[in-house]
Amino acid sequence: MTEPILRVGAIVCVLVGLFFTFVSTAGVLRLPDVYARAHTASQADTLGAGFTLAGVALTLGWTPTTFKTVLLLLFIFLTNPTAAHAIARAADEEGIEAWTVDDGRTDEDLLAASREVTDGGKPADGTDPSAADDGDFAVGADDGGTDQGDAH
Repeated sequence: MTEPILRVGAIVCVLVGLFFTFVSTAGVLRLPDVYARAHTASQADTLGAGFTLAGVALTLGWTPTTFKTVLLLLFIFLTNPTAAHAIARAADEEGIEAWTVDDGRTDEDLLAASREVTDGGKPADGTDPSAADDGDFAVGADDGGTDQGDAH
């Protein structure tokens, strides 16, 4: 009696997981900036993988493989949001601004800005990141520009 119910539950879980995976894919392709893309990848991908693995666990029944599937599910629930946070934080530290509706930039402006090439790790606006005194180590900052490995 419970076999058909588990089978239907597994099919529903896999279908819901596929839906969230496709939503995540569409979001990554269609959303305007790295922050929105990281958000959709974290949220929808985690739900997609979660429901799909739940469907697999229902299909397998009570086996050692089910235990491994549940461990994989917990691993995904921990790592996907952490990875999205790391991506968003790295983008913020690089100075990438979030897209807003009222910032006045057109699609063409955003496309042109994304194609700008910077040299020497300097931002496209020409500012020198080592000029800011934020406590970070800058090579040659206190030895007159010599390399740290040179003999004095």
